Amino acid sequence: MTNTSSDEKTEVGSVFISNYPPYSQWKDDALSDVRERLNQPPQTDSPLGLYLHIPFCRKRCKFCYFKVFTDVKAPEVQRYVDALCNEISMVSKLPVMGDRPFRFVYFGGGTPSFLSPKQLTKLADRLHEHITWDGAEEVTFECEPGTLSETKVKTLRETLGVTRISLGIENFSDQLLEDNGRAHLSKQVFNAWEWIEAADFNNVNIDLIAGMVGETWDNWKDNIRRTIDMSPESVTIYQMELPFNTIYSKDILGKKIESPVASWQLKRDWVDYAFDELIAAGYKVSSGYTLVKDLGEDSGMVSFSYRDNLWKGADLIATGIASFGHAGGVHYQNLPHMPAYLETIEKGELPLGRGFVPTQHQSLVREMILLLKRGYLERDYFTKKFGADIVQQWQEVWDGYVEQGLVEISDSKITLTREGLLRVDSMLSAFFEPEHQNVRYT
Repeated sequence: MTNTSSDEKTEVGSVFISNYPPYSQWKDDALSDVRERLNQPPQTDSPLGLYLHIPFCRKRCKFCYFKVFTDVKAPEVQRYVDALCNEISMVSKLPVMGDRPFRFVYFGGGTPSFLSPKQLTKLADRLHEHITWDGAEEVTFECEPGTLSETKVKTLRETLGVTRISLGIENFSDQLLEDNGRAHLSKQVFNAWEWIEAADFNNVNIDLIAGMVGETWDNWKDNIRRTIDMSPESVTIYQMELPFNTIYSKDILGKKIESPVASWQLKRDWVDYAFDELIAAGYKVSSGYTLVKDLGEDSGMVSFSYRDNLWKGADLIATGIASFGHAGGVHYQNLPHMPAYLETIEKGELPLGRGFVPTQHQSLVREMILLLKRGYLERDYFTKKFGADIVQQWQEVWDGYVEQGLVEISDSKITLTREGLLRVDSMLSAFFEPEHQNVRYT
């Protein structure tokens, strides 16, 4: 894992942390334990979520590290959608589901909005034969602006019951979008925005990336100005990184070229500027990446149920190729190769690829590092749930972070300073167990 503690270049390696233990430690020999847990009733009344992976994109961005497929034909897409529906049919019968309703549902990718209105309607019809999310407090759907149409946006709202749209804008500069391999241009963003506003979704999020190749201060300021003008309920800003399997990373490693991505300090400066501008425009910081509208005392804050529940250890039933799930106290990932994924489902079996059975301590570490991304930890939460004094247990680490001006600690709370928030991912591996400190993350 890459350390980002100083003003060094953005080199190849994973920085963003989304789970613990690292994915590289998940193995297929844990699958018998995973299957056993999935076939037991839920041990707790933990909230239940559903993730559906749609792995198709119009183009592969040069910074993308997800499992995506481009140049696919309609029959291939339909075979995948059929497999996904069949997988959900199998999942719906698992004892670990219990009688729990889905509290949150997330359509991720890839590009879920790659599917046509007809395919989306068929998908919804098939899924509702087996499951319902009528009572879910949040149904999120990721969209690439250039794949949207007025009809599709209405289908998402009225047929799929989507409550939260996440629009992958990334940047408003056509030059930067083209140079970084994005499939859409700014005109498509503004067209999509009209349809989204007309459909009256409860919550619309805009994704931006600080540090796309070619970014400048002037352009970044323009991005933030345009974002404030659009006034979405939520803004998510990622700092560009270079995991091993991106096009940029392969060029850097294969051709021995200099990293074209801005330094970590410059990216932090850009996010810091965005935080200040968005706070002045009526937003509040919700995590190291996210700002949400402050709707006032009566209405409260815009929520993000998927994130908030997942970071507190909720069960997530993951479906689709290469997707990651957590249920019954175990982690698992589906098969990552399309032929094996499809053939396994078509044989009537769950497409499980690898898993991990965490210890109680590992579950504590996972929850602590993920919740720290919000910018704070409540000490008694961990005392009640895990019987652990997290300050005492990692006293040396916290002392170091306090000394560096990254953290402030009181009797009840650990709070990240702005500087800590801007570099939170680089702080997390210090809490890993020794055997996981210097392993490859994915």
